[in-house]
Amino acid sequence: MIGADAIVKCLEEEGVEYVFGYPGVAICPFYNSILNSPIQTILIRTEQNAAHGASGLARVSGKVGVCAVTSGPGATNVITGIATAFADSIPLICITGQVNSELLGSDVFQEADITGAVESFVKYSYLVKDANDIPRIFKEAFHIANTGRKGPVLIDVPIDVQNAEVKKFLYPESISMRTYKPTVKGNMVQIKKVAAELEKAKRPIICAGGGVLLSDGEGELRAFAEKHQIPVVSTMMGIGVMPTMHPLYFGMVGNNGKPCANRAMNESDLLIMVGARVADRAVSQPDLITNNKVLIHIDVDPAEIGKNVGPTIPLVGDAKHIFEDLLAQEFVCEHDAWIETLKDYKKTMVPKRNPNPDYVDPAGFITMLSQKMEEDGIYVADVGQNQIWSCGYHIVKKGKFLTSGGMGTMGYSIPAAMGAKLAAPRRQVIAVCGDGSFQMSMMELATMRQHHVPVKIIVLKNNYLGMVREYQHYTYKDHYSVVDLSGSPDLEKLSSAYDMKFLRLEKMDQADQVLDEFLEKDEAVLLECIIDPMDLVK
Repeated sequence: MIGADAIVKCLEEEGVEYVFGYPGVAICPFYNSILNSPIQTILIRTEQNAAHGASGLARVSGKVGVCAVTSGPGATNVITGIATAFADSIPLICITGQVNSELLGSDVFQEADITGAVESFVKYSYLVKDANDIPRIFKEAFHIANTGRKGPVLIDVPIDVQNAEVKKFLYPESISMRTYKPTVKGNMVQIKKVAAELEKAKRPIICAGGGVLLSDGEGELRAFAEKHQIPVVSTMMGIGVMPTMHPLYFGMVGNNGKPCANRAMNESDLLIMVGARVADRAVSQPDLITNNKVLIHIDVDPAEIGKNVGPTIPLVGDAKHIFEDLLAQEFVCEHDAWIETLKDYKKTMVPKRNPNPDYVDPAGFITMLSQKMEEDGIYVADVGQNQIWSCGYHIVKKGKFLTSGGMGTMGYSIPAAMGAKLAAPRRQVIAVCGDGSFQMSMMELATMRQHHVPVKIIVLKNNYLGMVREYQHYTYKDHYSVVDLSGSPDLEKLSSAYDMKFLRLEKMDQADQVLDEFLEKDEAVLLECIIDPMDLVK
């Protein structure tokens, strides 16, 4: 057995089914060895999307996503995908090939100090110097990636190490790292304090972030909210913690959130912030969530608690375990008037839209799409105006909502949707993007075709970089700069080139029929929706 064989064996031991990547000389020993494995390789068309594909798979399966690329530009290209996963705490293993060990630091062909380059975007990184260390390193890497606050781990493997003989392969059954002991169970004294404060509260609210979904704790949070009738709002990454139409759910908070959700959080006297960073997109003015209220901040990462705002009760631990313990606490919490007030806000504080009848209304279209989607369908939103419309108007039933929240990476939706579809082949998977973000990953239509991944794609086309145009509309009084997408491809011809079904929707009166055709079969379809170039998310 050589080092490359050992890497593949480690992935098999971890139950890996797919590796997303792009080969090159420095990673060729690995790709040669994986031919003898049942693990399927997915040839992505640009390395950034290898990490996005692995991310989509991880978020749907709950397993660690894996990508593998070559040295130099292969490794540097994947950094944006790694940073995207890091910002949203998605567990990934990124394997990079590297030049011969004795040449490191010589600036030879396709050498890049990738462990140094990704230092601020990974939980940890390894430069493998001895092939016999591979089993231990991979066991540690998977453990680090998928425990505590989850995230990407990079393993850089020189080509000579991949080709070196491994004296004895022994994959560790368990791992114990002296310097890495994440807290999972919450402190019971703090949990009892939370219960005591809830008993006194008249206007409590839970703000759920993506950490709840990453801990698989949405069931426990929902049961707790229902038991004590506590209203729930979410951050962008927390969409899906509660079904959109649940009577206790009041929408997404933040600059682009629901007015009733923001008002509910501001007027509460007790706020439980769980699995969320309290970052600027969700909470633009941190003082508002500490003034005249008890703030309980629950997070598995102790570094997040108190980073942006000081909580009354800090509580470190995994959301699933903490809500299990909170469910076991017996207390009474009376706030019927608060619930009625929020229901009234929800009815009256509805954003007014005046869509142009000559185009598709993206808000109405996304709602109609949601209603027609299968209950457990997976909706993957890209970044830009399409993301904000998706957050505001997509209806989550029993499915998932995926997007790039922390980094806001355009081009995320198509490769992430491919990963999601490979993780759950029987579920409906739809990627929604703008014509700007579509052109950042449209090369992956080839990957979908080659590997038979029937993702459905919707392009909201306005011939602009819509979100930037909207910012320039407000900030520079319609003085537009570098946002015109003239020169974009004919999507019907592009679909034909990839042997993909194409549909176009130009007005809302055709939406019902076109969506039925779009969703009819489990096949790859590209649907172009023509929207008003001057439409605004606000």
